[in-house]
Formats: sequence, structure tokens, C-alpha cells
Amino acid sequence: MRATRWFKPCLLLLLATAGGCGFQLQGRQILPPVLEQLSLEPVDRQSDFTRALRATLTSSGATLVEDSRATAQVRILSDEVTERVLSVDARNIPTDYELTYRVRVQVRAQEREMLPAEDFELARIYSFDETKLLAKEREKVVLREALARDLAGVVTRRLSTLQ
Repeated sequence: MRATRWFKPCLLLLLATAGGCGFQLQGRQILPPVLEQLSLEPVDRQSDFTRALRATLTSSGATLVEDSRATAQVRILSDEVTERVLSVDARNIPTDYELTYRVRVQVRAQEREMLPAEDFELARIYSFDETKLLAKEREKVVLREALARDLAGVVTRRLSTLQ
């Protein structure tokens, strides 16, 4: 009974302290007002990164509009996925790969460059087994999509720091 009497005030104090120090849950980023109405100018409109960035920006409160109504332009200058062999077995068959997703993003708003062209890159290692070819191909697709989502989150967090 005594423990429950002190639990609620301690919990409230902990939450107030966490909120006061700037702690916020991962997820939605607060974008600056100039980025509320923006146009997205991708190299490839259907790439995993472009789709993930659209979703992330929308969930952060941005409205994607046509170029003429936009207060800011987010340009994706490059969007590429590369795969590199890391190791091979005794028969010279690849066993590990590194999948790298690299984008270059630039932001312009109100006739000025808010974010000069900046590179963002994430990489993951995955194993390969030729006896499980279909499963490993699917794993590579899922990993590429996950890298794109993570990279979109990194770019959105970077955009939220712009003034």
C-alpha cells in the first residue's frame, strides 16, 4: 500500500523531467514552417527512398505540392543502391554482401539554399546461401526497403534542424 502511494507522484515527476529536457519519442519530426508546403523533385519517382521520404515528410506535417505553390524544394540529386561482395567461400562463391544505399539531397527555400547538396548513406551486411536463392533475394529486397526507410528518417531529422 505504501509503495503505490509514492508510485504515481514519482512517475509524474519522471515524465515531467523527461519532457522538460527535450526528450521526445522517435517518429514524427517537427519541420520548420518554411518546409510546410514543399515540392519533392526526385531523380526516380518510384525508388524506395522517394516513396519512404514522401511518407516520412507527410507524417511530419509537410504538404507535398506542385512546384509553383511550394515554399521550399527538396531535390534528390542522386539515389542509388550498390552491392559489394565482402567474402567468398573456398569455391569462390560469395557468402557475404554489403548493401549500401546512398542519396544526395539539396533544399532550397525563399530564394536561398537552406541545405547545400549533402550526401546520406547507410549500409548493411547480409549473408548469401546459393541453396536458398529465392529467400536470399527476398531478404535483399526487404533490406533495401528498410535502408530506404531508415535513410528517409535520417534526412527528415536533418531537415527538422534547418532554420
